[in-house]
Amino acid sequence: MLAHDGHNCLDVDECLENNGGCQHTCVNAMGSYECRCKEGFFLSDNQHTCIHRSEEGLSCMNKDHGCSHICKEAPRGSAACECRPGFELAKNQRDCILTCNHGNGGCQHSCEDTAEGPECSCHAQYKLHTDGRSCLEREDTGLEVTESNATLVADGDKRVKRRLLMETCAVNNGGCDRTCKDTSTGVHCSCPVGFTLQLDGKTCKDIDECQTQNGGCDHFCKNTVGSFDCSCKKGFKLLTDEKSCQDVDECSLDRTCDHSCLNHPGTFACACDTGYTLYGFTHCGDTNECSDNNGGCQQVCVNTVGDYECQCHPGYKLHWNKKDCVASCNLSCLAKRAEKRLRKALRTLRKATHREQFHLQLSGMDLDVAKKSPRASERQAESCGVGQGHVDNHCGGNEQTPVIVLCIGKAGVTQLPCEIPELRPKLLRLPQNVVVSCRAGTYYDGAQERCVLCPNGTFQSEEGQVTCEPCPRPENLGALKTSEAWNVSECGGLCQPGEYSADGFAPCQLCALGTFQPEAGRTSCFPCGGGLPTKRLGATSFQDCETRVQCSPGHFYNTTTHRCIRCPAGTYQPEFGKNNCVSCPGNTTTDFDGSTNITQCKNRRCGGELGDFTGYIESPNYPGNYPANTECTWTINPPPKRRILIVVPEIFLPIEDDCGDYLVMRKTSSSNSVTTYETCQTYERPIAFTSRSKKLWIQFKSNEGNSARGFQVPYVTYDEDYQELIEDIVRDGRLYASENHQEILKDKKLIKALFDVLAHPQNYFKYTAQESREMFPRSFIRLLRSKVSRFLRPYK
Repeated sequence: MLAHDGHNCLDVDECLENNGGCQHTCVNAMGSYECRCKEGFFLSDNQHTCIHRSEEGLSCMNKDHGCSHICKEAPRGSAACECRPGFELAKNQRDCILTCNHGNGGCQHSCEDTAEGPECSCHAQYKLHTDGRSCLEREDTGLEVTESNATLVADGDKRVKRRLLMETCAVNNGGCDRTCKDTSTGVHCSCPVGFTLQLDGKTCKDIDECQTQNGGCDHFCKNTVGSFDCSCKKGFKLLTDEKSCQDVDECSLDRTCDHSCLNHPGTFACACDTGYTLYGFTHCGDTNECSDNNGGCQQVCVNTVGDYECQCHPGYKLHWNKKDCVASCNLSCLAKRAEKRLRKALRTLRKATHREQFHLQLSGMDLDVAKKSPRASERQAESCGVGQGHVDNHCGGNEQTPVIVLCIGKAGVTQLPCEIPELRPKLLRLPQNVVVSCRAGTYYDGAQERCVLCPNGTFQSEEGQVTCEPCPRPENLGALKTSEAWNVSECGGLCQPGEYSADGFAPCQLCALGTFQPEAGRTSCFPCGGGLPTKRLGATSFQDCETRVQCSPGHFYNTTTHRCIRCPAGTYQPEFGKNNCVSCPGNTTTDFDGSTNITQCKNRRCGGELGDFTGYIESPNYPGNYPANTECTWTINPPPKRRILIVVPEIFLPIEDDCGDYLVMRKTSSSNSVTTYETCQTYERPIAFTSRSKKLWIQFKSNEGNSARGFQVPYVTYDEDYQELIEDIVRDGRLYASENHQEILKDKKLIKALFDVLAHPQNYFKYTAQESREMFPRSFIRLLRSKVSRFLRPYK
């Protein structure tokens, strides 16, 4: 960069910003910089990351391979050294010699390559500094300053005049920082866009565009030399105008949430269906309701996928609240109830169909139902089929005699239909073949020929019914919650938590001392156990029981030993003073016992999808923290004549436990095989690289120490004929130079589009120029235009 005097050039220390992108150590050099690795590591081909070698191998795998810059595998296991751009290989084929092509050889003015290296020289009116690189201005002996003040002023004026006449753009650019133009009055300096000319008429000063209306940026503005960059908050992306920020709709991406996704500005939230619990931020696992207070069941709790059910011991049946158990009815009792329900149903059906006579199929038997007995002639007529009536002594269709189908089951005779296969469950077939499905909380009114709400004081929990059931306590009609009661619990007068009664309705009693009840409408209370009393009547939870010790989260109270027990692995407890631990959802478990939060429940399955052309690998439980003591291996084996390109958008591995958690990519499982990538720490800056071998064996391993989010790493395979071009792209520093370009490598939608083209180059033509401009910033398109054109030329 240009010094403030407008004449000299100062070295830019690239290591000051993000450590120069180096994984370990960044060393600044004149006009450049280089990355170095710690003991036991060597620099990978991308010149930024470091690869760990636990055992010494041959050739480039050995840290003492001797190459100053780049070591590449050669046939038969030997090593071949190469130099970075701007250097040339020395005669010993190991060292690299600086040339004038690299940082002008370190020279301030002119540079000339010699056998010994760059040789510096200076422009006219300058002399070489003793350092052999810098240039100093020569003082004209005729204009030397004397010790007299008067002589100093006079000689100074002469020097200015003479210098104006001598100045020319051919010498030191006329002293101008940037553009110089010769005029009749001397040189005229000007500055490019993004700079302003200073009062000395020579120096160009950068304009800080961010000081004026934030540079026009929506979110963040970062000033750069001669320009500025806009960037966005996390969860937003920069639009193609490179100033505006737009919310990233994570819900539109693949694999964001297992069940439901709700997008918010800058973020998103996942939600699970009923009966499932959210874990790992985005995943849903079946909730084991039975692990929490036996699911509230009085006797037996059975967990099912996405639900659970309470069951009763023999001799008991389930109460209407689906949790309590009451003594079951004997055979005589069932017969009386069935007869009563059948009579009620027949009365209801006559009203619903407006017919004095109709055909009834009852559990497989055909019955003719009439207000009075038919005449003898009708009895002697031919037997008609189901749904047919007699018309002029012949069988007629459905328009004459309606078909009503009833079943006697757990829900009584009003459960329709029964054994006619063409009728689907929960549908009621009425005259003229009209099929109606009345939802729970409603019934079919034949007079109005439509579904109507259950009237106040009644309820209906089943679909496709022709009547509603009366609430258990008619005296509580005024307390009914809604006129569309779909469950008996919607009837008023339910016993509240801490209360109970014989049927769950008022009048209710408070739970006795030593018992509690957390739910409404129950017929009994749960005992504290172990002879523990409660603090008061009407207790609503176990926490009201007076335990001998107060258990902290991660523990449960054992009422037999009266001690606090740590929650076993696979369970957790976030609250104080509980008598149970909650099971982790789905197939998740905890790393250790004594867990206190659902976030400690982790899926140990190694994630990813491996395809011939595209795919990804994913740490277990991603994006939640990965489990301890886990090991995953993947093998990417592309089709013939294809190579592998990998993008690591970000990776989160804790370094506090001395590299106990690591990710390594190499040719085979052998520690001596060619290694492409290895890391054991967090990098939020993305990186792209090609595999050093035709196939990859990948291993992720964690110890029992700290944990972190891990990674999701996509890959693509491409035609090996384009190996040199792809490497040229991923090694171009401009790909990572700005935050905007880095965000491209983190954008799943853009990466998917890029990989689509790399895997199948002909797909480039399905993206119009307008679509490309809308997807990628102009600076990124400018960066890749020439390279992409070369890449696609064979397909045009």
